[in-house]
Amino acid sequence: MILAVVIFILTMMSMFLLTHTFKNLSGTAVENTELEKASHVLMDASDYLTEKVQRFTLDGDEAFMNDYFVEAFETKNREKAIETMSKDEKYSASLSQLQKAMDESVRLMDQEYYAMKLVVEAKNITGYPEILKGVSLSSNDEKLTPDEKMIKATSLVLGDDYYNQKNKIRENMQKSLDELVKISNDEENKAMQDMTTQLIVVGIMSVIQTAAILFMIVLTSRLGIKPVLTAVEKIKDEDPIPEIGANEFRYLAHTYNKMYSIYKGSLDRLNFKASHDELTGAYNRSGYELLLSSVDMSSTHMILFDLDNFKKINDSFGHKTGDEILIKLVNTLKRNFRNDDYICRIGGDEFVVFMVHSNEMQRQLIKTKIEHINSQLHDVKDGLPPISVSVGIVHGLDVPADSNIFEKADEAMYKAKQSGKSTLSFYSEQ
Repeated sequence: MILAVVIFILTMMSMFLLTHTFKNLSGTAVENTELEKASHVLMDASDYLTEKVQRFTLDGDEAFMNDYFVEAFETKNREKAIETMSKDEKYSASLSQLQKAMDESVRLMDQEYYAMKLVVEAKNITGYPEILKGVSLSSNDEKLTPDEKMIKATSLVLGDDYYNQKNKIRENMQKSLDELVKISNDEENKAMQDMTTQLIVVGIMSVIQTAAILFMIVLTSRLGIKPVLTAVEKIKDEDPIPEIGANEFRYLAHTYNKMYSIYKGSLDRLNFKASHDELTGAYNRSGYELLLSSVDMSSTHMILFDLDNFKKINDSFGHKTGDEILIKLVNTLKRNFRNDDYICRIGGDEFVVFMVHSNEMQRQLIKTKIEHINSQLHDVKDGLPPISVSVGIVHGLDVPADSNIFEKADEAMYKAKQSGKSTLSFYSEQ
């Protein structure tokens, strides 16, 4: 048992570590997914701004300008993406490089503002964002015609110089993002390796625990279950119990064998005809008296049965039918009680059952047995008229040693009769 407890504790610790590692792996995987998603958002937002400014310079549609500034100053997907990536300090070095690239991108926006201001001037657009009001065109650009201003604006955001700057910024961003993803993947791989190690440990502990359980099963079977099963078979065969197994069971078996020897010696002294009722095969009055003196009443229930309205059955159907009902009652009692219990006929229609090796906690079992007995006696499939029994029950511990236990059982049975017959009463409840 100590070994089992130790193995259980170690297994639970291994499971705890495995759970912790799994949580780390899950967290890393989620973090990696968020990081990858944020990187795509960052790139997409940067490309979105480029597309909007280029389309605005091409045809002067104010909708593209408005979309540009909504993204730049309201939606701010680039800034949000970087904020998402900045949640973990382990990415600080790579994020620093990414922020520099982002700053370069912001500076490139000045060129985009200038191009949009040229378009605003060329198209005479009045309702443009406040930030463009602060952009001043050079004296040379001021002198340009509207078409020349549109050409100049287009060259600023579609020319080779613009794309070179844009590509350089994008390459720096991509390098930084690749580094972030590499760090995240390394973390995920490490967590996966830790989880694999923990799974191996848990597997080993499970094998050890299984082996320990099998050992305990074998030990329990050999020292406990097998001796008990053997004892049950021996008891059924009315033979002594082999004194094998655990020390406690050997002691019980030895004690039982002593009682068994006394019991067999007592029964051998009884002549069957002298101690059994000829009609029903139950113990007769003499057998009852002998059992009463030899049975340990401190662990026995005395159960007194009385047939309800038996005289009326005799008068109505005759004594032969009455005898058949008595035989039916005894057979019913035998089916519902154990072989170790004793059934006695102590009078015309009065029977006693000694329910041995039973304690006071078995009342519900006794109630169930008596309910079955009354149910079977009420069955008329055998051609006999229905009948019932009233029952009084007393346990040996419920009466003083100097009291007559049969009288207490009779009082309980009389109480059952008063309750309407076909019922039972425990003496201790009175």
